[in-house]
Amino acid sequence: MNPINKVLIVGAGAVGAAVASKIYNTFPAAVSVLASGERLARYRNTGFILNGKRFDFPLALPDDSSVADLIIVAVKSHHLDDAISMMKNKVGPNTTILSLLNGISSEESLSAAFGKEKVLLAMILGIDAVRIGNDTRFSSSGKIHFGIELNPENAWHPQVRAVAEFFDKTGVPYIVPENMTRSLWYKFMINVGINQASAVLRSPYRVFQTIPEARAVMESGMREVIALSKIMGTGLEDADLERWTDTLMALGPEGVTSMLQDVEAKRKTEVEIFSGTVIELGKKAGLATPVNDLWFNLIRTIEKTY
Repeated sequence: MNPINKVLIVGAGAVGAAVASKIYNTFPAAVSVLASGERLARYRNTGFILNGKRFDFPLALPDDSSVADLIIVAVKSHHLDDAISMMKNKVGPNTTILSLLNGISSEESLSAAFGKEKVLLAMILGIDAVRIGNDTRFSSSGKIHFGIELNPENAWHPQVRAVAEFFDKTGVPYIVPENMTRSLWYKFMINVGINQASAVLRSPYRVFQTIPEARAVMESGMREVIALSKIMGTGLEDADLERWTDTLMALGPEGVTSMLQDVEAKRKTEVEIFSGTVIELGKKAGLATPVNDLWFNLIRTIEKTY
């Protein structure tokens, strides 16, 4: 596996811009951001503001044929099809793709478009970035979790090792879990719970840290994910709720989820890949999902009141 020298960021929102800044601070020439149209003009004019500092990341155009060694996809789920179309000239025979999208289905779409051998399983956990306009602020950039389905210690796949070596050089925090499928489902459980409960209750993390009833609402939707995981064999256990509670208590009290940010900005949410996915998988497994049924209808109603 060749070393990674050229990284393309597809989706320069809060997550994508935060990751790009980590790489840029060490190797400015190694990272670029894919852009076209209005976004290209805006990025050229205003750059990216992260924690009060302006970054002018190199910009890549969809039509040029500059192939990337590593592509990090960080768009919203409903923009993935457009991102795939824009990425086509950037994927070469040795390109590796990491998807930091929420949910558990983006890798399937990317694999269908570019080949499963190019796509590693990935997610980001622990980032508290908030974007308002062009201004992104975060106290924690989180850690990228990535790998193939199973990653035995000291026996990583060459693609996994190449990405890890690049992240070591650039200071991007990461974890290679032994069971990456379980890790994806763990984040899915978290997003289904805290993202949707916070959007419905219009509440920051403080409410879930201090009010037991709010935490019970959040956990009710997460328990449906755990029940699905047990049926599907993806590894979640009841103890994962306690593990998440420890993480929740360490978050900044006034921080807000990405879905609440979307609701407050009157943007399309990712409800389809959260409760929508739970409902769909529940039907296939013969499992009732009343909490997520309710959340789906509530959040779609919120969207329609914009």
